[in-house]
Amino acid sequence: MISYIGIGSNQAAPVKQVQQAIAALKGLPETRLINCSSLYGSTPMGPQDQPDYINAIAQLDTQLSALALLDELQKIELAQGRERKANRWGPRTLDLDIILYGDEEINTPRLTIPHYGMKVREFVLYPLLEIAESLVLPDGTALSQLTAQCDKNGLIIIRE
Repeated sequence: MISYIGIGSNQAAPVKQVQQAIAALKGLPETRLINCSSLYGSTPMGPQDQPDYINAIAQLDTQLSALALLDELQKIELAQGRERKANRWGPRTLDLDIILYGDEEINTPRLTIPHYGMKVREFVLYPLLEIAESLVLPDGTALSQLTAQCDKNGLIIIRE
């Protein structure tokens, strides 16, 4: 199953956190890292009194179920110091989100795919476009159409 994973960090050396997460994705069971976007700098969502984020998107080919993949991603987050807090958009060492899982649409209390905010988040759309230019979402929307409607909001490439 081709899956896209959003990667973000704004704490504890964010570039290093993202690079370590990408390395950890290579070690997931029954999974192969196919591609990864450049690293991008973005302003925080929610409270603005926190550092900017470093973001990327990884493309995986996995035999794991969506929930098993989520479990593995949360293990990586915990290993890199992630603490789950009540403040949903607060600072974090690492955030790994399943953006897309093939053409599947999943809506459970624990997992929503496609990711509920992907269509309006520049730090998801532009890195995704970099590695999957012709991607079409499960609802038939072309990724290129979404990026054409989404302001970059200061998004910059940090490292290719």
